[in-house]
Amino acid sequence: MNLEGLEQLARSYPATAIEVPESSSDLHPFEVRNVHPDLPGKVRRQFDDGYFDDATFTAFKFIEQEVKRLSGLRRLTGNALMMKAFDENEPLLAVNGRATDSDRDEQFGYRYMFAGAQSGIRNPRGHEVDIPDDPDTCLDHLALASVLLRKLDAAGLR
Repeated sequence: MNLEGLEQLARSYPATAIEVPESSSDLHPFEVRNVHPDLPGKVRRQFDDGYFDDATFTAFKFIEQEVKRLSGLRRLTGNALMMKAFDENEPLLAVNGRATDSDRDEQFGYRYMFAGAQSGIRNPRGHEVDIPDDPDTCLDHLALASVLLRKLDAAGLR
């Protein structure tokens, strides 16, 4: 997208669409939304250039690569990778100690959150030609990517 195209996009997008507190008005939306700092710099560049679907796709490819690296699984991708890596009975990546019913429920839930994000967010952007994401949708996706990465961090897996 050239500068003129980006300017048109910015002018056509309502000024109130991304709500930023007045004290934070000089912050980038990634700081306002607390996007995980370990996402590749390419994600921010794509976002800043108006390639919102590409920014989302890159973020979730990064999560897939992280899960592959941490789990040691090499031949699986996407949903299948996440279902195997986070299996609640024999996880390669346990998000907690799995000592209580609540812990097991959390493992089960994160298994499906990781898998669902690959199927419902990453895959359409990897297979479709034109996904018309707007900045808020992209930031919502990046917030979910951040939640997933922070869960890996909190579990001591990264």
